[in-house]
Amino acid sequence: MRDRGRWLWLAAGLLLGALGAGLFLGQSRPVEAANDRFEDYVMCTGTAFANVPVRGGVASPTDGVWILDYRSGKLQATVVDRSSGKLVGWAEMDLVGEFGIPPRQNVHFLMTTGNISYGQSVLYVAETSTGKFGVYSLGPKTDGSPGVVIRRHDMVMFRKS
Repeated sequence: MRDRGRWLWLAAGLLLGALGAGLFLGQSRPVEAANDRFEDYVMCTGTAFANVPVRGGVASPTDGVWILDYRSGKLQATVVDRSSGKLVGWAEMDLVGEFGIPPRQNVHFLMTTGNISYGQSVLYVAETSTGKFGVYSLGPKTDGSPGVVIRRHDMVMFRKS
């Protein structure tokens, strides 16, 4: 009788364990994408400004938006002001000059965001025809005026062109 009780508890434990594992592992995680593209445009989002006080002096991250226009080779970026819900001006960078791309050359940009610290993301941009890879971030203007600037942190070759 004692052995039968042990086998019953073992079977119940195995059944509940299998059921719990099936429920936990069977749920799919939603795919979170911070990039999208349409024709000649690419858009990425990521957090920015972890150390800028907003709403009563509390430091809080906000969303940054990056848009790349293939035709003009322009990278534009802005952030969302959390208190008003509005965009804070646009910063612009000429990637054709930045990557040293000759005029009329067919360009192939890839870009995505990544996190370097809590509340601060960077933009990774690769140009496949030149083999160059750049790292950029958004920051407040250095003169104290409202708005943002795009800062380049690094530019390296990921392959020989």
